[in-house]
Amino acid sequence: MIQIYHNNRCSKSRCGLQILEDSGKEFQVVKYLEDIPTSEELKSIIKLLGISPIDLVRKNEAIWKKHYKGKNLTDNEIIDAMASNPKLIERPIVINGNKAVIGRPPESILDIL
Repeated sequence: MIQIYHNNRCSKSRCGLQILEDSGKEFQVVKYLEDIPTSEELKSIIKLLGISPIDLVRKNEAIWKKHYKGKNLTDNEIIDAMASNPKLIERPIVINGNKAVIGRPPESILDIL
């Protein structure tokens, strides 16, 4: 089943959700700020996205700037930071089987539907 890691306060995430609703396909909404992904789940998502952990981080978040920016972090430390502070996770993320995209721009979601 298609999943969207969604934050309703984010306009790009809301656009991504609308794209999925308009597709008519079944999907599951994961409110990742409430249902926080574990480090292992984040590792799986990063693997599906085909990116480095740092590429999933929202680097303009105050938490990142205050606690992590400029530090030489390992991939596991970056993943643990996102698991501890889910606001750091880029959004929306849409997963469809063995494919995943970050919905920035939201239209990129169409590529995996």
